[in-house]
Amino acid sequence: MTKQVAIVLAGCGVFDGSEIYETTLTLLRLDQLGIGYRCFAPDVEQHHVINHITQTPVEGEQRNVLQESARLARGEISPITELNADEFDAVIVPGGFGVAKNLSDFATQGDNMQVLESLKDALAGFKQEAKPIGLMCIAPVMVPRLLGDGIAVTIGNEPSVSGAISAMGGLHRSCSVEDIVVDLEHRVVTTPAYMLATRISEAATGIFKLVDRIDEMMG
Repeated sequence: MTKQVAIVLAGCGVFDGSEIYETTLTLLRLDQLGIGYRCFAPDVEQHHVINHITQTPVEGEQRNVLQESARLARGEISPITELNADEFDAVIVPGGFGVAKNLSDFATQGDNMQVLESLKDALAGFKQEAKPIGLMCIAPVMVPRLLGDGIAVTIGNEPSVSGAISAMGGLHRSCSVEDIVVDLEHRVVTTPAYMLATRISEAATGIFKLVDRIDEMMG
């Protein structure tokens, strides 16, 4: 496997971590294409823990984002501080509310959000070296803070989130669940995934397109 892609995770579970289906579909498509990958996550405490049956916070329970992300990566994961852009050809960030709670504070701060400095530092090398960057679901909301103004992205068509992207200096493009938005100048590819998907097959179509385009852009 000559091409290598870094995957940035935010925990494990749609409501407080990385979206499991989105992550798995991403890894599946990379493997189908013969592309190697390595998972990374910040070694920080989760914003909170959600009971995924009731969708309510679990009082008094705390989990670590790196340890939870290791569930998705089957233990093969490294702290995001060890992510070196020179060792990879591209980076992909799946969605899930962990993006808005653990990788950033978008869930509580909206367009006043900040992103983790360790994430910003890790992605700076990809931006500087013009290596492709893929983000899905809610993750594109971080782009103005991570990569700068004027970059076209999509989260589908949710008005409050797309409005926040615009307020932070980003460019939002409406998009169907089965499609992607590509900013060729900035080498950024995004897809709505579970911001719009009602079935795993819908999410898969857009996610596979994103990974395929990232593959093309890696050359």
